[in-house]
Amino acid sequence: MSNNPLTNDFTESTEPFELFRQWLADASQSEPNDPNAFALSTVDSDGMPNVRMVLLKGYDTSGFVFYTNFESTKGREILGSMKAAMCFHWKSLRRQVRIRGTVETASNEEADEYYASRPRGSRIGAWASKQSRPLESRFALEKAVAEYTAKYAIGDIPRPPYWSGFRIVPVSIEFWHDRPFRLHDRVIFTRAEGGWNKTRLYP
Repeated sequence: MSNNPLTNDFTESTEPFELFRQWLADASQSEPNDPNAFALSTVDSDGMPNVRMVLLKGYDTSGFVFYTNFESTKGREILGSMKAAMCFHWKSLRRQVRIRGTVETASNEEADEYYASRPRGSRIGAWASKQSRPLESRFALEKAVAEYTAKYAIGDIPRPPYWSGFRIVPVSIEFWHDRPFRLHDRVIFTRAEGGWNKTRLYP
C-alpha cells in the first residue's frame, strides 16, 4: 500500500490483519514517536471505564499482544473481565484503527522471550515498581531499584511471576480515514465463522 492514503481505497480490502500490517508500516515511516502506541480501554468491577496508552509488542492473526504487571490497575481489570478495547490513532496519516475483543494471557514462553529482550534497566524496573499502587516518594522507588540492581548484579534477571502478556483476540476491527468536511471513510470487519464480514459505515 502506498504511503499516500489518498492514492488507494482501503475500503476494498477483504482481510483486516493485512490492512493493519500495511497501515502500521506506513505509520512507522511517518509517526515521530511510537507508531505502535495505542489507547487501551478496560472497565473495573463497577463498569467504570479506564483508558491509558500502551505499546503493542506483537500481533498476528490470533491477536494483538502487549505486556504489563498483572497486579496493576489494567492488569486487574482485564483479569476481571477478560475483555478490552484498543485504539490506534496516527495523526500524521489521519488514520485510526479501533479493535474490540476478548483477552487471553500470553504463554510463559512468549512472556519469557519478550522479557529477556528488554533492556536490563526495564527488567529491574519490573521488579522494583508496584505498578498503580501508592508511592510514598520518588526516593522509595529509587531505593527499590537500587536493591534489585544489587540483587541481580550478576547473571540473568528472571521474569517476575506477576509480569506477563495479554493478547486481545478481536471480534471487530474498524479502520477510519479522515476526509474533508468530516465525510470520513470507515470500514468495520466483524468476526464470523470461518472469516470476517465487512461493512462500510457512515462517517
